[in-house]
Amino acid sequence: MAGVSARDELVAVYDEAGEPVGSAPRWRMRQEGLWHAATSILVRSGDGTAAYVHRRTEHKDVNPGAHDCFAGGVVAAGELPGSCAERELAEELGVRGVPLEFRFRSVFERGSIRHHGFVYEVRWDGPLVHQPEEVADGWWMPLAELRERVADPEWPFAADSRQFIQEWFTRQEA
Repeated sequence: MAGVSARDELVAVYDEAGEPVGSAPRWRMRQEGLWHAATSILVRSGDGTAAYVHRRTEHKDVNPGAHDCFAGGVVAAGELPGSCAERELAEELGVRGVPLEFRFRSVFERGSIRHHGFVYEVRWDGPLVHQPEEVADGWWMPLAELRERVADPEWPFAADSRQFIQEWFTRQEA
């Protein structure tokens, strides 16, 4: 929304069971720990052996400066998770026009951050363009190395992304 600050943008509010129940400004969702939905898109190399990992900017409201292996963000009021995933992937990494594959839905709850995570995956070998407000740096990382790093609790990694990528790895083994 033009002219609306990020803190005032309306986000979809969900109930604990995962159903949309209304909307609230982002600041209220954060302050009151309202349940919401967020998308997480894993960008894998075309051959599937690596994932794109990035470092979040220092001014992010959640997990500033942490590493992350997902593009994504909070579902806006009136937006469907799939549309949010496409929008966030285009905004954060400049990836457009590629089909996203839905992988699973999970719940993240830590402190006042409570959301239903919609996890997607995409294969991409094209150019990546960072959104400077959100992505400080990025690089391709072999999946085996990513698995080792996220298993290390000392490696600064976004908490929800750590949970979701570990769940992704577990599902790959099944």
